This record gives sequence, structure tokens and C-alpha cells, in this order.
Amino acid sequence: MYHVLIADDHAVVRSGLAYLINQQPNFEVIDEAADGTSTYLRVEQGDVDILVMDLSMPPGESGLITTQRIHEHFPDVRILILSMHEEQEYINKALHNGAMSYIMKSSSDDELLKALKTVANGEEYVDTNIVITKSDVQQINSNGVDTNLTGYNGLSKREREVFPLVALGYSNKEIAAKLFISTKTVEAHKANIMRKLALNNRADLIRYAIHHHLIDF
Repeated sequence: MYHVLIADDHAVVRSGLAYLINQQPNFEVIDEAADGTSTYLRVEQGDVDILVMDLSMPPGESGLITTQRIHEHFPDVRILILSMHEEQEYINKALHNGAMSYIMKSSSDDELLKALKTVANGEEYVDTNIVITKSDVQQINSNGVDTNLTGYNGLSKREREVFPLVALGYSNKEIAAKLFISTKTVEAHKANIMRKLALNNRADLIRYAIHHHLIDF
């Protein structure tokens, strides 16, 4: 039995996906999440085999970043992106960051189920409506590091969780409650983030987050 986690900011979408997936033999939806931070924390708890996730779940961390973080720390979790974004840049980046599959929300249920079963078998699957060129393949397989994100990539796992919450204006107390840590720990993480990214204040952090597409509003 494959345990599936559904992540989407719309409850009706999560319910529809859960109903569809639970009808399939050997698949069971064990939980749902509505934003990137909650998705990561749920994966961190364990027992998730497949993650079906939207890329845009505002307000919060960009799904591209969530994909990257989960793939880095939980490579056994198979990530299937289900998104309205048809831009090739999003598709290439999602696959580069570790997603095994990319499906359009405009596609049929059959397309999603085919992707789900293919991913369960450990194979990659891209929506048949998406055309991948040689140039796209090079971008997806590129090992190059975005030099503009060198500072961000140097943040610790917990600092990357704190980062979008600070940018979105959550208080230290709210961040502590969301991540199950103390307010003093939040303050320490914030100080480290500002130092590593060479930022002076929250306004600078917000500009950095928006410029690098690290959060969705």
C-alpha cells in the first residue's frame, strides 16, 4: 500500500484528489496539507511514500523550494507536482529540484492516475501535454548552482523553514508555535538568516524572497 500526502491550498481540490486516489487499489491518502511549511513538517513525520503537491500555495514558501527541500532530506519520497503553471521554466525547475512527475491541473483524471502509478513504480512521468526539448533536458539535469542563491542554499534546514514565515510577517511566537520550537530559537535562526544573507532588516529579506521567487503571496 502506497501512502499518499496531498498538498494544495484549496480544500475542495484536496478532497477531490483524496476521493479519486483512495478509489485506486494499493493507494491510500493518509493526510493533507495546505502550505509548503506544513507539507514539509508532515513529510518529516514519516510514512509518506508519494507526495502530490501544488506549486503555488500562498501565503508561504514556493512549491519549487519545498520540492527541493523535501528531495534533499527525504529522497525516498516520490514527488508528483500537480499545477496550473504551464510555463516551461516552472516545469524544468520542478523536475530539476527533484520532482518525479509534473501534471497539469487542466489534464484529465486518467493522466493524473497514470502519473501516480508510474511514480509508484519508481519511474518519472511528465504530462503528455508537455513537450520537453533537448534544451529543457539540459536544464533539468544541470548540476550548476544558482550563484544568486548561494546564500540561501547555505541556510540550515530549520533556517529555511523559518525564512518564509519571517518574510510573510509571522511573529516570533507564531513561528515558534508553527514549527514547535521556542521563541528564543526562532530569534537565533532569524539572526543567522540575516547574517548569512547579508540583510539588514525584514524589508531587505522580503525583497530577497520576492526577487528569487522563494515565497508565494
